[in-house]
Amino acid sequence: MEVILIQDVDNLGGKNEVVNVKNGYARNYLLPRQLAVENSSSNKKQLEERMKQVAKKEAIMLAEINSVIAKLNEAPLKIGAKTGTSNKIFGSITTLQVSRAIREQKGYEIDRKKITLPEELKEIGSYKATIDFGNGKSTEVEFEVIAE
Repeated sequence: MEVILIQDVDNLGGKNEVVNVKNGYARNYLLPRQLAVENSSSNKKQLEERMKQVAKKEAIMLAEINSVIAKLNEAPLKIGAKTGTSNKIFGSITTLQVSRAIREQKGYEIDRKKITLPEELKEIGSYKATIDFGNGKSTEVEFEVIAE
């Protein structure tokens, strides 16, 4: 029996996927728990409509991500840090500080867990951080550590 999965099912398939399962498994497990619906012509049309809506949302999100990437790459960020006499920073620069600098200087809220720093930053200078937006989209953002 062919069914259209409404939710992800372990060891079977993902959401909106058409799979072939045994009749008993579909009738006794998938259909009563509303994990799947039968593969009929009306359900196929609903699946196609859902897929169109998902594609439209992804296109909008992709355009928004591209505009954020363009804004982030315009000019380097400035991050202030307390330093000693030999240009060494007291402590180090963290992803939280980079996230705050993006929010204050560029106006975008980016989760610090999506930011990756190259190494421990303990000196004044220019560095690049990688921001992963998901969906295979990532960018490198330049920032400069300056003395306060």
